[in-house]
Amino acid sequence: MLRRAHRPAFCLTRAEAFSLVEVLVVISTVGLLVAILSPTLASARQQAQQVVCAARLRQWGVAFDCYASQNDDSYPHCDGLDRGPRKLDDPRITKEDVADWHGWVDVIPPLIHHPPWREYSSDAHPDPTTFYQCPSGRPSQAAGMYAYRPFRDGYFSYAMNSCLELDFNAWAPPGGVDYPMPSFLKTTRIVCPPRVILLFDQLLDPRAGFDGHKIYRSAGKHCGSYPKSFAVRHRRGRQGLGGNILHSDGHVIWRRSVWKPQWDAELEVPPRGSAEWFPYPPAVPEGAG
Repeated sequence: MLRRAHRPAFCLTRAEAFSLVEVLVVISTVGLLVAILSPTLASARQQAQQVVCAARLRQWGVAFDCYASQNDDSYPHCDGLDRGPRKLDDPRITKEDVADWHGWVDVIPPLIHHPPWREYSSDAHPDPTTFYQCPSGRPSQAAGMYAYRPFRDGYFSYAMNSCLELDFNAWAPPGGVDYPMPSFLKTTRIVCPPRVILLFDQLLDPRAGFDGHKIYRSAGKHCGSYPKSFAVRHRRGRQGLGGNILHSDGHVIWRRSVWKPQWDAELEVPPRGSAEWFPYPPAVPEGAG
């Protein structure tokens, strides 16, 4: 007992320490758990981002309804100052320029206590933490890929359906611009609101292009666009990647694609009879039954 009591301290420390084999076993176990859980955590994060994206689109849908109720049941313009950059008091301004000053990204946000897009300064545009953007949407960092500078000029991860053409053009009255300007597309003319696409996830990576075969250098540049700029950035199980779509009745769905296989790939705009992209049926020629 005396010899045990007077055993050197280093012997006791050595007896209580982990062996190299034990340390390696613990490290291997932790590494294995991380490897097993990482895909699950990544999938959970992606699903959470998809849910947030859908919630933001629904918020936009409510805001669109509020705007229409205050503007003679009409939607705002599908394009903003991203297509008409001149100042409102510029003497060269046209009717279309005035319309651009009333694009959805500028006239709708104030209704839900957010500043309009045009009030954001250069290099300080809305980022993925704001309701302007899809949380999964990121422009490519590769140089020379874009026809504009997304990190300086700002980018749009959501686009309004550009097939929602005007029922009429708005223009400045003789005495000057009278705010609020009237809007354009009459919601009462929409034949089937649950089918008509209002907003959708927009492509941000030019390399993806249409079906991944063409480089779309204007990806994310405009707040209004056509089906070929539809983005597939949200994964849904074994169904693969798809995008979120807001319909004019306010519901949001996930889709893998919006371009029909029977449509000509050379077209920029879908056929006029598409009920998803056009709010009302084709005009009936005069004299037709």
